[in-house]
Amino acid sequence: MSKVKQISVELRSYDLPEYFPVLLLTGEQWRISDIPAGTHHFHNCLEIGLCESDSGKMEFQDECIPFHADDVTIVGSNIPHTTYSSPGTASKWTYIFVNIPSLLEPLFPLNALEHSDELTDMLHNFYAVMPKGKYPDIYNLVTAAISELKNKESNYEFSFRGLMMSFIVRLLPVYKKNITLTGDCPRENALVIAPAINYIDEHYMQDFTMEDLAEMCNLSPSHFRRVFTAIVGEAPLKYLNHIRIQKASVLLRTTELSILDISDEVGYNSLSSFNRHFLEDFGEAPREWRKKIIAPHPCNIMKFAGWMVPPKILEARNELMSKG
Repeated sequence: MSKVKQISVELRSYDLPEYFPVLLLTGEQWRISDIPAGTHHFHNCLEIGLCESDSGKMEFQDECIPFHADDVTIVGSNIPHTTYSSPGTASKWTYIFVNIPSLLEPLFPLNALEHSDELTDMLHNFYAVMPKGKYPDIYNLVTAAISELKNKESNYEFSFRGLMMSFIVRLLPVYKKNITLTGDCPRENALVIAPAINYIDEHYMQDFTMEDLAEMCNLSPSHFRRVFTAIVGEAPLKYLNHIRIQKASVLLRTTELSILDISDEVGYNSLSSFNRHFLEDFGEAPREWRKKIIAPHPCNIMKFAGWMVPPKILEARNELMSKG
């Protein structure tokens, strides 16, 4: 019996903005080599890709799917994968990385969608290569969304949200058809530590133990720590602290909450512990970091009394007074 190929996996995490959790990667530099990578990777959010030229393959742990120009690719956050072009080519891509629930919930109640209970699994565990000819609606929505992010015209954030809502509505039937054909069970290449990562990302402000996370993944605590560290690149507790500090930096920048309140908001029971971890990530204490981030641009401000009459009338009056 031949041995199963062992693939190394790594996390490529993006710190998406809280208000508009979207990242666009585009341009000539986004060309994919024809040399397969030695590792697979996964992201902390949904990946939407548009192949703009050439062809190649997307490789997953148990499947290899060809792609061509004008194909749209969908990769859930828990799916390890890699992409490489056909020999002698360098396919050009545009990518959108997006946290769909955080983006849409303020305006669109996702639980109002039919089959919304399956949305979470789709965003985490679904992948597909979708040709333009077979999925024209998906292609048109993705290209329109990319255009909004590139041009950034007035109210583009709201337009983009609307396009993403339409996108997931169109994607859900594709996902449902896929699980009907494959059987309603987790994909074999879904990450064994995915339940822990999902739980940390959603419940970082709560108290839980590493043993709790290991149990979610059906692993012993020691095995869980080894696997988590090998995949993510840092131990579970360090990853948790990193998520908490990133969330705290958003609150420091966008609210007037006290340092103590922010510390408590992101899950720290000790202010000194919060300060220590913030210093490790940002190189300075949260108070000093906040002052630097929100400091006004240097300028000279001259103080005058407010106008009681329009400027032109004021000038005419002053001129008459000087003559009189």
